[in-house]
Amino acid sequence: MSRLAPVSITVYPHECDADGHLNAAAYLQLFERARWETLARGPGMLVFRKHGIWPAVRKATVDYHLPAFPGDVLEVRTDLEKLGRTSMDLRQQARRPNDGTLVADAHLVLVMIDGSGNPTPVPEEISELFGTRVSTRSGEVLRYDVGDVTLAADVRGDGPALLLVHGFPLDRTIWKHQLATLAGWRRIAPDLRGLGVSEAPRDGYAMAAYADDLARLLDRLRVQRAVVAGLSMGGYVAFELLRRHRDRVAGLILCDTKADADGEDGRRARDEMARVAETRGPAAVAERMLPRLLGRTTQQTQPRLVQEVREMILRAPAHGIAGALRAMRDRSAANDLLGTITVPTLVVVGQEDELTPPALARGLTDAIPSAAMTTIAGAGHVAPIEAPSAVSRVFAEFLEAVRSG
Repeated sequence: MSRLAPVSITVYPHECDADGHLNAAAYLQLFERARWETLARGPGMLVFRKHGIWPAVRKATVDYHLPAFPGDVLEVRTDLEKLGRTSMDLRQQARRPNDGTLVADAHLVLVMIDGSGNPTPVPEEISELFGTRVSTRSGEVLRYDVGDVTLAADVRGDGPALLLVHGFPLDRTIWKHQLATLAGWRRIAPDLRGLGVSEAPRDGYAMAAYADDLARLLDRLRVQRAVVAGLSMGGYVAFELLRRHRDRVAGLILCDTKADADGEDGRRARDEMARVAETRGPAAVAERMLPRLLGRTTQQTQPRLVQEVREMILRAPAHGIAGALRAMRDRSAANDLLGTITVPTLVVVGQEDELTPPALARGLTDAIPSAAMTTIAGAGHVAPIEAPSAVSRVFAEFLEAVRSG
């Protein structure tokens, strides 16, 4: 579903061919007029001149379905299929407004170029105008090209940035309560590569790749520094961000995670689970993981949440799950980092977390200078959705201290 309202475009006689109707080539002009009309309703038609750039058409294909004649009024809709750093893939459709009949549709790749013909970043005003909705479950989710993959991210609010990194094998929706309630912060919740509705390449999975994806996402959003909250595998990614992009981390929330690397038994278990994902699919992974992901209180009292988490796992591509498992298998221990962390840090753990229990969280807290720890009653390994109000309250108190400090 597009963010943009359709525009009405009139067919003029000079646009029609000798037979008196629009041909495929003429539709390119009609679609171009529709794009300019859309700009006029948004940031204005001078937005490119303001930035000293121009949208050059690198590729255009038009499918011609029905003729249109002088005086016809067509309803043209514009959707963004992919947003790159310097390019946009657009889909435009022209329909008859009286019955919705599709008359023509076009696919275009536009590249932003400067006065010398060199590619240049897409202006922020255009990124905001041409956002594409990929989910309506938790707000407006946009796609961002961050190099070799495209990430989906839920971005809300204004203020200092809070980057929310989900765990395995979950997605950004574990943060839905925090996204809805932590006002005063620009909340950024992406799906990691291979999970949720982000692009899922066949290979390229590593903690370094996840961290670099997120650094590029911050670049795309023009965010220099963010407080980074990571749950479980998201915590491993947060540690990798510290290793590779320390200057981007303004604060740290480590939620139900640990610094230790996998031992031999753990590595073998990751390999076995990866084979299960590839041979039997996400459903088999969900059946194995659900009893350990969620606390006993949640399993006994929140059956709808148990089903919600199961469905979240089922949405993940099998090769994305397997890639994440191997990335976790091969990750380095973060114990050497802990004593070097100087940004404000909060450690949060579910009281009933079996995978990274409170004793591990206490060790993590003791190793990080000036870190604080909070235990969430009645929650397991996915505290942000098992006890959302309690977690949001703890996050808000920590973030207020970061802001005022």
